[in-house]
Amino acid sequence: MYARTATAAVAAAALVGAGALLMSTADTQTTGRGTATAGHTSTGTGIRTVSARTADAKPVAPVVFAHRGASAYAPENTLAAVDKADALGFDWVENDVQFTKDGVLVVVHDTDLKRTTDVEEVFPDRAPWAVKDFTAAEITRLDAGGWFGPQFAGTRVPTLKQYLDRIERNRQKLLLEIKSPEIYPGIEKETLRVLSQKGWLDRDHVKNRLVIQSFGADSVKKVHQQRPDVTTGFLGTPAVADLPSYAAFTDQINPSYTSISADYVKAVHELKGAHGKKLRVNTWTVNDAATAAKVAGFGVDGIITNTPDVVREATG
Repeated sequence: MYARTATAAVAAAALVGAGALLMSTADTQTTGRGTATAGHTSTGTGIRTVSARTADAKPVAPVVFAHRGASAYAPENTLAAVDKADALGFDWVENDVQFTKDGVLVVVHDTDLKRTTDVEEVFPDRAPWAVKDFTAAEITRLDAGGWFGPQFAGTRVPTLKQYLDRIERNRQKLLLEIKSPEIYPGIEKETLRVLSQKGWLDRDHVKNRLVIQSFGADSVKKVHQQRPDVTTGFLGTPAVADLPSYAAFTDQINPSYTSISADYVKAVHELKGAHGKKLRVNTWTVNDAATAAKVAGFGVDGIITNTPDVVREATG
């Protein structure tokens, strides 16, 4: 998924008020934090759960995922973006993971470092500046925030371990994308190893706080084969006729919002995924209220967005 860079539209989006965020009834995952509201109760952790509803209650809103953190308001895939999502009250954050030259998992979207760091200044003779051509120590030297705004100068590219530590501290949940797996042999196994090392493959995390997705069907299959208990998602829009084959190894079909309709969402929902539950649909990357309302009307289960507060207001 490709995020927009900071523009004047960000300032406009920030003016939209934050509405209540409701939990999808399709599974046990929760979507927001705060005080109790009509139809909700608060747990001891401050995370809302759905309580009994009246017959005339509004439909449950889609889960809102902060794309690369709250990336309209802080540099994408950084700890600052994670913290901004937390400050806005969002549990679910999405990120991208890749390998460095020395086999360390780092959180960055593009397969090169040009757009979101100062790599061309720090290493002018290292074109094309691919992530896989730099060691973790070299990437640590890069500024991953100055491009977004001077207040973020000095922000670093986090390792996956650092990222997991931060979202654990915030009690957030993770939609983790394995990026370009064809470039990184073994990335699925190493991702699962790090998740296990950091405590993210215990029963609570696996059941309630973790989804692993990829554009690579083979990569999603590998995750499912190595850890059948982990919820997985396929990024893309398979033909309706092909959906049953995907349902054998994934729990979610996560397409671009430009490629779906109410009929497509219905077709996905008619199937059960790898864990015997209804296949879910989380669509990306929706950043305006009108589109958010439109895809919510299609019946999607989740919306992945750079502007989670805007989507929450439009769909809650």
